[in-house]
Amino acid sequence: MLQLSKLIIFIVIFVFSFQNLFAADIPIIVIAPSKKAQSISTVGSTTTVFDESSINNTNDFFLGDVLGNRTTSFNFFQTGGHGTNSGIQLRGLPKRYTTVYIDGVKMSDPSSPSNDFYFDHILKNQISRVEILKGNQSSVYGSGAIGGTINITTKKGKPGFQKDISYNTASHGTHNLAFSLSGADEKNDFYFGLERFITNGISAMNDNNEKDGYKNNTLVANYGHKFTDILKFESNIRLADAFLQYDTVDDRYNDNNTSNILEVSANASLIYKPNQKFTNRITYAETNIDRKYNTYADAQDEYEGDRKALTYFGNYNINLDSSVVFGLETEFDQMWKSKVSDRYNGKEGLQVNSAHIDYQKRFTNNLYATLGARLDEHSLVGKEDAQRVTLAYLFDDKTTKIKSSFGTGFRFPTINEAYFDYYSHPANRKILKAEKSKSFDVGFEKSFLDLGLNIDISYFNIKYIDAIESWQDNTQGSGVAWSTLNSPGTTKSQGLELLSKWKINDALNFDFNYTYTSTYDGAEQDDPKKNSDYYNSQMVRVPRHFFNLATNYVFPGKNLSLTLHTKISDKVRDYGNVNQPAGGTYEDVKLNSYMVNDLSLNYNLFGTYKVFFDVINIFDKKYTTALQYSQMDRSFNFGIKRKY
Repeated sequence: MLQLSKLIIFIVIFVFSFQNLFAADIPIIVIAPSKKAQSISTVGSTTTVFDESSINNTNDFFLGDVLGNRTTSFNFFQTGGHGTNSGIQLRGLPKRYTTVYIDGVKMSDPSSPSNDFYFDHILKNQISRVEILKGNQSSVYGSGAIGGTINITTKKGKPGFQKDISYNTASHGTHNLAFSLSGADEKNDFYFGLERFITNGISAMNDNNEKDGYKNNTLVANYGHKFTDILKFESNIRLADAFLQYDTVDDRYNDNNTSNILEVSANASLIYKPNQKFTNRITYAETNIDRKYNTYADAQDEYEGDRKALTYFGNYNINLDSSVVFGLETEFDQMWKSKVSDRYNGKEGLQVNSAHIDYQKRFTNNLYATLGARLDEHSLVGKEDAQRVTLAYLFDDKTTKIKSSFGTGFRFPTINEAYFDYYSHPANRKILKAEKSKSFDVGFEKSFLDLGLNIDISYFNIKYIDAIESWQDNTQGSGVAWSTLNSPGTTKSQGLELLSKWKINDALNFDFNYTYTSTYDGAEQDDPKKNSDYYNSQMVRVPRHFFNLATNYVFPGKNLSLTLHTKISDKVRDYGNVNQPAGGTYEDVKLNSYMVNDLSLNYNLFGTYKVFFDVINIFDKKYTTALQYSQMDRSFNFGIKRKY
């Protein structure tokens, strides 16, 4: 840790010694690609922001549905109905290459196979803002942020006192009730929200008709206190307690399986701001995720992951055109595993110490740049570093922007990969190393004010090597035919992202998003002992073409509005399983393309009520985003919201 501290001090001195002064007024908005507030016009990374208004105006129950239907390169798949495993793949990469934060707390599960975080249990009514940063973000967010980072912020108290309530009822015995109290004055702010979701559900698997129910009780609370003009305290807690009925993939077993999941994340911070230029924040954060499964009706498997982190964050605004962000962090992850008939049980842990720095500068009236670096020290595999450079050029008309970023990244082995994977072995553990990546993107944003048209188009290219996989190898002295080792292949993903908004008039507007993704699964294709099993080389569950179109119409009087949402997905590759193909060979399969349409009607009543009615999957399309797992049939959703 001492070496990391010296690195931070050296870079800060270097930056302060060679900075030039400009005096221009940059408007600040809330956006955090460098963990600080800055104008989005200065951001070189591709960034998508969902604010509180845009989230509240959707009628979805879960945040994953809100995001998956309304942006690019955000491949969202689900293994059944509400509450089942929901995965996110940014820019065509597996979900383990996207880091997720809620109120600044890292949410990846230390007990999951690859430190994944699933969006299964994030109800959307307590969420105020989501910022999706695409491309390599490891220089800021560390291990795993190769495809990007998703920053989620829960609601906070606003001046005065507010009460909010909303209720939905929908098909399949679905009910959702959300209630919150919040407020703020000169010294204190608070928010307390409760949400309960319950559904009889649909069958998770498409080979039977029994219903798989789901329940979710979520609490979100935060409190802030301003001691003085220079010292403030902030705290957040989120708790999600969920129960799910589900089906196993293997047809040999019954479908009466259940799981209990408890997610708890919390943090507490002291913010010290001795002057307008210098901000310091010390934060203690903790995440605990406990998963219990009754899979075969005769025993219970349990997995528990716990993360504790202590961070220091500093931001010094040298002047209006230059700033430096720097931080230190120590993180300790633990995993407990108790699985029936498995000798790989027990408790293990790993620690990471890190330091990072970002230097932001306005070099000309139009050109903004960010240079960042990070150094992490992992208790098992040693040191790794990451760097990034971003550029943003805003033309004088303020309606045209060119952006670009280049970055390197890494992903450390997880506890499960190092200690609990069936193919893990002490001999292999000693030679495991971090995965490494490089990425590049360039984009163009343009607003045609006279046409009411906004477009944002980007090209991205990502490569990573040394993927940690289980593959056949007998050379490491493990005594087994399979081993958890670094793969020799190179995995690639490149593509185009198009976001556009077209407001024809006050009544009619369109949102159109399109993603083209070309991927190469080198971690598997470059293993000749596996290659014959794959029908193509695309990454699993990533469509080459994906379209989103929202048609919005406001009727005369402006109280009634209609939205028709259409999503179209190309065919995708998926893994086979014990049932498919016949004979249980686990060979690859193809999931068919699909087009799904949803219709939503919203009515403003008396100025304080919002009444809505949705038809999901209007034409009752049968489709899957994961092999043999059901997606929602034609369903109906009715609800009412009131703000006091």
